[in-house]
Amino acid sequence: MTLPDLAVTSPVGADGAPIVLLGPSLGTAAAVLWEDVVPILARRYRVSLWDLPGHGASVPARDAFSIADLADALAATIRELGGPIHYAGVSLGGAVGQQLVVSHGDLLRSAAIVCSGAAFGDPQGWHERAARIRAQGTPVLVAQQSERWFAPGSIAARPVITGRLLHTLADADDESYALCCEALADYDLRAALRDRPTPVLAMYGEYDEVSPRADAELIASTVANGRVVGVADASHLAPAEKPDEVAAELIRFFEEN
Repeated sequence: MTLPDLAVTSPVGADGAPIVLLGPSLGTAAAVLWEDVVPILARRYRVSLWDLPGHGASVPARDAFSIADLADALAATIRELGGPIHYAGVSLGGAVGQQLVVSHGDLLRSAAIVCSGAAFGDPQGWHERAARIRAQGTPVLVAQQSERWFAPGSIAARPVITGRLLHTLADADDESYALCCEALADYDLRAALRDRPTPVLAMYGEYDEVSPRADAELIASTVANGRVVGVADASHLAPAEKPDEVAAELIRFFEEN
């Protein structure tokens, strides 16, 4: 089976420092989502980013893939980077991070799971979204996601980056987005995470209704070495809404591991 072709940037930052790999959420480009966090992390680490198929710098996909396939594709890159590494991913990127914990824990120093869950709701809902995107395209989601992605006041406080994130959603390849939805329909790591030894930070946004605090608490309590932290005045895309706060929590966590 051919693994998804994922674009991964060359590391930037402090020479000789550990690598941090940052992952996107569904509908975003990692370079935009993490734009204001990368310079902060790069003072201490070498930082790379990866994109989902058909998002950002990654080529579109035409064949079905699973979350495990995404993790296997990243694992090959992590080996090339000379892992183990620190990882942080948002939403679907956090799901891939959890799959790395389960399937490739030896490649991780630690994993920060940001605004994510060990499962994502009703599978039928994901299949329905995939069908809708194939019929109408990703721009149909922009208004809905602007309400789900951002906390009250975030768009007014950070109009440029929030607007660019919504543009990345509209620009995402329709079929690749639909295939991501179908991968999420089959995703459930609630049992597989049990007692995994990789240190895990489960981070949630105060206003996130997609992946609320309870989801972060479940992740942290399931693994052997997990903890939870909240980000005030943030919703589902916390790194773009509160980059300084997210960067500070990541540095604190990575320095411990």
